[in-house]
Amino acid sequence: MPDCNNPVVMDGKGRRLRSAAWFEAPGEAGMAHRAYLKAEGISQRALSNRPIIGIANSWSEFVNCNLHFRGLAEAVKRGVLQAGGLPLEFPTISLGEVLMKPTTMLYRNLMAMDVEESIRSYPMDAVVLLVGCDKTIPAALMGAASVDLPTIVVTAGPAQAGFFRGREISAGTDVWRYTDDYRAGRMSEAEWDELEASLVPSVGTCSEMGTASTMSALTEVLGLALPGSAALPAVDARRAAGAEAAGRRAVEIAREDLRPSSLLSAEAFDNAITALGALGGSTNAIVHLLALAGRVGVPLSLGRFDELFRGTPMIVNVRPSGEHLFEDVERAGGVPAVIKELLPLLHGDAPTVTGRSLAENVAAANVHDRDVIASLGRPLRARSAIGVLHGSLAPSGAVIKRSAATSALEKHSGLAVVFDDIDDLARRVDDPELEITPDSVMVLKNGGPKGAPGMPEWGHLPIPAKLLRAGVTDMVRISDARMSGTAFGTVVLHVTPESAVGGPLGLVENGDRIELDVEAGKMDLKVPDGELQARRARFKPPSPKYRRGYGALYLERVLQADQGCDFDFLRKLPDEEIQQQALGLVGGAINV
Repeated sequence: MPDCNNPVVMDGKGRRLRSAAWFEAPGEAGMAHRAYLKAEGISQRALSNRPIIGIANSWSEFVNCNLHFRGLAEAVKRGVLQAGGLPLEFPTISLGEVLMKPTTMLYRNLMAMDVEESIRSYPMDAVVLLVGCDKTIPAALMGAASVDLPTIVVTAGPAQAGFFRGREISAGTDVWRYTDDYRAGRMSEAEWDELEASLVPSVGTCSEMGTASTMSALTEVLGLALPGSAALPAVDARRAAGAEAAGRRAVEIAREDLRPSSLLSAEAFDNAITALGALGGSTNAIVHLLALAGRVGVPLSLGRFDELFRGTPMIVNVRPSGEHLFEDVERAGGVPAVIKELLPLLHGDAPTVTGRSLAENVAAANVHDRDVIASLGRPLRARSAIGVLHGSLAPSGAVIKRSAATSALEKHSGLAVVFDDIDDLARRVDDPELEITPDSVMVLKNGGPKGAPGMPEWGHLPIPAKLLRAGVTDMVRISDARMSGTAFGTVVLHVTPESAVGGPLGLVENGDRIELDVEAGKMDLKVPDGELQARRARFKPPSPKYRRGYGALYLERVLQADQGCDFDFLRKLPDEEIQQQALGLVGGAINV
């Protein structure tokens, strides 16, 4: 039987492509495969000796970030045809951060499975991933990396900035600021309506250094996207031209058999972690990089993040950690200029999808605006942009975005005000009778992978309205949830183990003292061991939110945040098991 998972080298002039196992098969199987594709109007000439390039399209009218993907798909197809390949587009699940409930993170693994099995099952020699909104990027990367066919990524690009009363605004960071004003009574209903009308003026992802912008940049750093593609605005004509170039390159990597496994090395992940710290990027990227590493068998832990973050200054001045927007990074030289500035801290010899090394890709890059992209010698922040915490409250780790926090609160001791879940928070946070002070530590339980479930972006707990009216702008907030990459504040996230599985966070009670020391990487619950043991004996996990379907599967098999919240059965298997389980043979039967 032909092996449909691996191309076979014939000679120095070319390869027997993977798709040939379908379309050059003898007998009725090959005839049926060809006939059913010819029903689409595709000729035999189009099928003969041409790489077939799959285009995985996460377009959806529920996802404004990805709404322009029909046009980008056509651009990719032009490039594929120019290079002598045959493009075939197929849909994937699309995860829209704003409209999808309870959270896109619940469905990231489902999309990864969808992408993986579509690539594995269909006759393609390489795949182009069209991705944009937050979780579509890591989901598609995880799925494609698990199949390990030649892969190249085209991302959405940031949306245009909005303008509100003469001020440039972003769809994420500024929403949080104005929401505080609205809840505190400093903004009228008419102003609120005006903000809504001007907030999101175009397609594309959030315009600051949110998760989508962060993951787009890191995909370029990992070597899976063409240099200079990440920060191009969604409405910029150069984005379509770049998609066309990605289509051409997809045909070449199909012939070269350049696979993700040759790019996603330990050194590539080190590069991505370093870039994440330098960008002041989203803490969500930590979870996604951990999951992706697990898919390709690269050992990666929060300890490695901590080690690299501590040696990486922040050099990119983009909200919420700075002043500018992601499109300003493009005007200042793009992600290649950031990479070039970081080369002393990177593995510059890491290979990329271009066929050249990371350093070779950025050799001609230059920084055009030092207010947007600073130098290593004069960084925006000498300290790490993201901190990793351990201690009695987070034995397996937690994270904090230091660059978006209040430095005076990074070393803090306060008494806990506990909310059992998101509904409890919604009921009580603005209650005038809530016993809370600016020095209190707000604690949210049951926001993790199993407890929520899906680890939603609930970690940016709202400051109680009575404190906002009193002029309080930040407080220490702790949860096992995530936070939008566009948000800000002294917010500790991803506390592991989560409260729902009996982690120490689940044992916290009102009035407990919590000590935070971000510089030392410590977060401790100051409760005697005997009292904690008694609480643990009384602990009862929350009832499962799902008892059937995908939700039940998620609850049963999801890993904790320090392992990327992937499913345990989707992490890379030993090589011999991969050969047995993922061979992907085409049989002789006709399946209609």
